[in-house]
Amino acid sequence: MFLSALREALALILSGDSALWQIVWLTLLVSGSALIIAAAVGVPSGAFLGLRSFRGQKWLTAVIYTGMGLPPVVVGLVVFLLLSRQGVLGDLDWLFTPQAMILAQVVLAVPLVMGVTMTAVRGVSRELRPQLRSLGATDWQVLSAILGEARFGVIVGLVAGFGAAISEVGAVMIVGGNIAGKTRVLTTAIVLETRQGNFDLALALGIILLLLAFITNALAVRLQGRVD
Repeated sequence: MFLSALREALALILSGDSALWQIVWLTLLVSGSALIIAAAVGVPSGAFLGLRSFRGQKWLTAVIYTGMGLPPVVVGLVVFLLLSRQGVLGDLDWLFTPQAMILAQVVLAVPLVMGVTMTAVRGVSRELRPQLRSLGATDWQVLSAILGEARFGVIVGLVAGFGAAISEVGAVMIVGGNIAGKTRVLTTAIVLETRQGNFDLALALGIILLLLAFITNALAVRLQGRVD
């Protein structure tokens, strides 16, 4: 059964099935957008927290680390309530749209990007900052240099954020509704097709999801090599 489903899955991928590739492109759009937003928020804030010492820092760090393990279904429920008609963000009318899915994935990805970046920045030698200051470096130059030293951790954080976004099922299904041609992404489609007994299509989607994960990690390794 598995081998026959695998052959049919490969045939679907190679045939360029329009329904299958529509799901793939929507997945990339949603998760890619979520990663860009998470990077824009998580990298600078993680670097800031890694460089600063202030009262309550340990508690804030604990909150961020807790956020790195947020249950996706809880995130989906909270975002759903915020976007519902009676919710704070109800006027946006985003519920059951790709925008709602992006928002849910951003909530999941930001703590990962922020937490890993913060840890990486804290691992940079404390002597670097005063050395740069003595050479007349500006705040932006100091930050850029420290992020350069912490680049491996930052890349890992971005990969982790993207992995959390693209592999998510519960949250995006709650806020997106898994609507064919509108909000159906790889993970939710795999669940649906498996339940309906369409194992060839489910397996094809699973293969593509694994390939995307592999390509993302391979790209991260290559980037690390370039900046080494």
